[in-house]
Amino acid sequence: MNFLIADTFTDSLAKLTGEEQKFVKTTAFDLQLNPVSTGMGFHKLDNAKDKNFWSVRVGSDIRLIVHKTAASLLLCYVDHHDKAYHWAERRKLETHQQTGSAQLVEIRETVQEIFIPKYVDVPQYAAPKPILFAHVAAEVLRSYGVPEEWLLDVQLANEDSLLDLAGHLPAEAAEALLELATGGKPQIPQPIPAGADPFAHPDAQRRFRVMNDVEELERALEFPWEKWTIFLHPAQRQWVERDYTGPARVSGSAGTGKTIVALHRAVFLARQHPESRVLLTTFSDTLANALRTKLRRLISNEPRLAERLEVHAMNAIGERLYELQFGRPKIASADKIKQLLIEAASKTDGQRFSPHFLKTEWDEVVDAWQLNSWEAYRDVKRLGRKTRLPEAQRVLLWGIFDVVRSALKSQELITHAEMFSQLATQIAERKRPPFDFAVMDEAQDVSIAQLRFLAAQGKWRVDSLFFAGDLGQRIFQQPFSWKSLGVCYVPQ
Repeated sequence: MNFLIADTFTDSLAKLTGEEQKFVKTTAFDLQLNPVSTGMGFHKLDNAKDKNFWSVRVGSDIRLIVHKTAASLLLCYVDHHDKAYHWAERRKLETHQQTGSAQLVEIRETVQEIFIPKYVDVPQYAAPKPILFAHVAAEVLRSYGVPEEWLLDVQLANEDSLLDLAGHLPAEAAEALLELATGGKPQIPQPIPAGADPFAHPDAQRRFRVMNDVEELERALEFPWEKWTIFLHPAQRQWVERDYTGPARVSGSAGTGKTIVALHRAVFLARQHPESRVLLTTFSDTLANALRTKLRRLISNEPRLAERLEVHAMNAIGERLYELQFGRPKIASADKIKQLLIEAASKTDGQRFSPHFLKTEWDEVVDAWQLNSWEAYRDVKRLGRKTRLPEAQRVLLWGIFDVVRSALKSQELITHAEMFSQLATQIAERKRPPFDFAVMDEAQDVSIAQLRFLAAQGKWRVDSLFFAGDLGQRIFQQPFSWKSLGVCYVPQ
């Protein structure tokens, strides 16, 4: 008999008190040692739709919900008596008819009408929101793992109801629907052969784990589903372990596991190249801290590996490397740049540009491309800038920007773009770069200067650069050609 635990069990276990958790873990170990013991206090749940749900008594009021068949015993949920029973009465364990994956499905009839929060009064004449998946065949929706019980709700979903609906669906179905709704095209998983173990399906392995021995169960209960936040879907392993012929880019919409792929890619490179140093980087300090936490969970028993794998936000690693080579950088703040632009503009006759336009033109064109002459500004392609500028206006603007450049230099201030450009030049002259490999998450937000820096970093190995992100949605940056900056990637 297979002994398994579900993510819903460890999630619910973590909500109990420390003393209650001790009793539950003892019961779990006893069940693994003898899952058919008559002394375990099994009680059949008469009101459950799934007749294989049983409760196991843990102390006076705690009940452990298990799914028991001749082939397996699955720990599903644990809570105080009434809450545990209520949870079981609203769910059933099914093998999806099309994908073959085991799923804990919420029973539709036990869920009240999906409530859409009302934040503002909507006029009664407002047109109804369009149906999101009217163009998607039922068979395709099923192939994404949508349970039959929820198919009609999915077919009628609009942008107001989708997020709440996703919370009732298995993870693979929710992720696919969110990707569809944002313009993506989810990959349809290959169904497993008829008669195969439904718990062996890659999607099932995200939420169910087979416990082969007491030691494995002990580890799982000691480090509950935190480990699952770093779980690599089997279908994604090929992107992590593949040898690329150049820089590689993996893209996808929110919820498709890009961050986990980037994390595992960095660890894979560090393991494959024992003498290498690997940089795992992302857009902000907040995201870098989250990556650092996930990395600790993934390699907690490999301290030597951690010594060669560094996690930093892009600006943070740039400032650190700059300080090592040139001294601590004095970064000009956004307010300082704005002040200098306004001062220079006030002394320029004939200009009528707003402070906002001047600042964005500086950020997205002059500073981004590190333009240092009138000829460079005259000839640059202002891709993504909606305001067309005849040459006479560019002359006025360059006069303003050149004054700002001189003021920054005289005050010994630099911008992040200048910092990364100087680093790129310096790295190109070195015999070896600071890092042998660089893996970037949230790559849609990389700036021109940052990409130039990474390109210089990556010229030493054909597969030294790996990018993960939603490259179709560049929220913070203007569009530009990666190839023009020396990164001709292999799209995945």
